[in-house]
Amino acid sequence: MALSADLRIVDVWAAGKRLTADDNVAYVPSLCHYLRRAAARVCQREIRPCPFPEYSPEEIFRQLEADETGFREHYWFMRWSETLDNVSSYAYLDDDLVIIFAFWRDEHPVPEGGGKVLVAKIPPEQFATIVLTAADLLNPQ
Repeated sequence: MALSADLRIVDVWAAGKRLTADDNVAYVPSLCHYLRRAAARVCQREIRPCPFPEYSPEEIFRQLEADETGFREHYWFMRWSETLDNVSSYAYLDDDLVIIFAFWRDEHPVPEGGGKVLVAKIPPEQFATIVLTAADLLNPQ
């Protein structure tokens, strides 16, 4: 749905959860820039490998969230605009792209999502294809 030439209603989903539950109005030029950049990072393997291979994805999320040294910033992911500012998310590459995230607001509109660490695994090429297709549909270049 278009609100204006540059503002659109956009919903982002991962691990069966709608991440844009708080705010789904996106400034299209900015969002598309972030989508294309994320696809390029994944395709060029600029996403780092798992930071703590001995831990589960949920524990990796907790370790990164607790970090105060700046290390976690190397794993930040899906920081695509204010439409996703209700989600803390990180990613790393195993064979798949592993996206770990949690809704951080106490008043999250989907009660079963609040505070729970969620994990999405997807082949890197498939992720890139999906987000590039979305960017092209929203804002063809």
